[in-house]
Amino acid sequence: MSTPVTDEQIQALAATGKPLSLAILHWGPERTRDDADAIGLEHQRRMVSLRADGVITVLCPVLSGTVSGVVIMTVPAEQAAEIMAGDPCVQAGMMRYEVHPCHGFPGDAIPV
Repeated sequence: MSTPVTDEQIQALAATGKPLSLAILHWGPERTRDDADAIGLEHQRRMVSLRADGVITVLCPVLSGTVSGVVIMTVPAEQAAEIMAGDPCVQAGMMRYEVHPCHGFPGDAIPV
C-alpha cells in the first residue's frame, strides 16, 4: 500500500456504494454431458444478452476446474437467484450457483 488514505476518504467512498449482487458459478456434476457444447453456447448467449440489457455489469469467466464464472448483477439478490436458476447450464446440472448481496462503487471498472 503506497497511497495513504484518510478515514474521511474511506467514509466518503462508502457513502457512494450501490447495492448489487454477486453470483458465483461452480461446475456441476453434468459438466461433461454429451450435449454440453450446445448447452454451453446457449448459456453464453444468455449471459451476453443479460450484459447487453444492463442486468450484468461485470461478466467474468473463470479458468478453473471448480469455478466457472463470477458475475456482478445490477438486480437484488433474490432476482439474481431467479435469473441464475433459469440458466441453461444450471438447469442441465452442468453448473450450480450461489448469489450474495454486495455493494459496488460508481466509477469502478475493469481496465481497458
